[in-house]
Amino acid sequence: MRIAYIAPYQGLGLVKSRPSLGNFSLGGRVKIELIAELLQTSSHTIEILSQGEVIERRLKFYPAFREPEPFHTDIPVHYASAFPVTFLNGSSSMSLLHIFKARHRVAPFDVVMIYNLKPPQVTCANYAIRRLGLPVILEYEDDQFIEMAAMGGTRFTGRFYLSGAKRLLGSLSGCVAVSPYLLSQVPDNVPKLLLLGVVSEAIRKATEQGKNGRQNWVVFSGTHSWAQGLEQLIKAWGIATLPGWELHIAGHGHLTATLHKLAENDASIVFHGMLDRDENARLLTASRIAVVPYDASQTRGFPFKTIECLAAGLHVITTPLGTLAPEMEAGITYIKDNSSDTISACLKKVIEERRYECTSGEETLKAFGSVAVSRSLDTFLGRVMTFGAKNKCQPMQPVTAIR
Repeated sequence: MRIAYIAPYQGLGLVKSRPSLGNFSLGGRVKIELIAELLQTSSHTIEILSQGEVIERRLKFYPAFREPEPFHTDIPVHYASAFPVTFLNGSSSMSLLHIFKARHRVAPFDVVMIYNLKPPQVTCANYAIRRLGLPVILEYEDDQFIEMAAMGGTRFTGRFYLSGAKRLLGSLSGCVAVSPYLLSQVPDNVPKLLLLGVVSEAIRKATEQGKNGRQNWVVFSGTHSWAQGLEQLIKAWGIATLPGWELHIAGHGHLTATLHKLAENDASIVFHGMLDRDENARLLTASRIAVVPYDASQTRGFPFKTIECLAAGLHVITTPLGTLAPEMEAGITYIKDNSSDTISACLKKVIEERRYECTSGEETLKAFGSVAVSRSLDTFLGRVMTFGAKNKCQPMQPVTAIR
């Protein structure tokens, strides 16, 4: 099948050409890449269409372009144009729709997958359903209604987008989500797949190669945003005073400079910057403990990095953001919140009691490795196409003028 994967993807070329730190997501980028690769490996043809969003207001036009440094030679990425001026930033929705139409004319798509419910994704999904009669799958990673309400749900535009997103939920042909709660927002008869994460082959290989090479390292790898609880983590590290242990932080984001400032006098805190998949896998498999101190009030989803860290054989300290199988939860110590005092106390307890020796790497790899996820996606796609055929939306016919 030919699949249009309409997602807010941010590849290397986009990061270099547009200011994107304000809405950058490392976990989202990696998960989009992994799912696209698994679909491509299963003999599907994938094209990623991204709005290439710029949320920093400035009087500058960014033209549409194709990703010059694709993560996979057979998976092209197309970015919409952007004009980040107040009241005009919605032009990215129309530009992305234009690209979707153009790519569909070159070679018709069989199915459309959208990543979350941002306005450009909703615009393209509605066109695919109403005009093309295509099945649309929602990959639901985070509760868009929480975000929309927080960022303008009382304004007309916020209410308009919120209403459009809710209407779309009733027209889907399938939903992949990271929590039962998100799946429950979609009608009961629609095919669903609960998918908490995807583990890359880089993690599996690094785990096999570095079984006996772990250091006394606590690690965080992901986007440096305020919702991740990183400022609290660095403050907690200073409170805990853990001789012989180091805190390693990888990734990037709009808080990176702030975090460096907070840690400037602590030689036991090491920053790694942006890492590729192989480098990130080596860092994770060289560590003993991961901390995922996400602000639980900001999402109804499940952090991609939690599954990644569990699969890498780390013991994970995290706020409760979902439910895992008991055999996987053996590798987790939950904290009630992400305050510095809470994180500090938990770090000391996990180290003193050697809880970091309790891991669930094998169980996580078995459940979320490439073989298992690829099989689940193939089965799910079959159900979606069957559902779409039975409930096919007929494309709207153009109105013939009366003479």
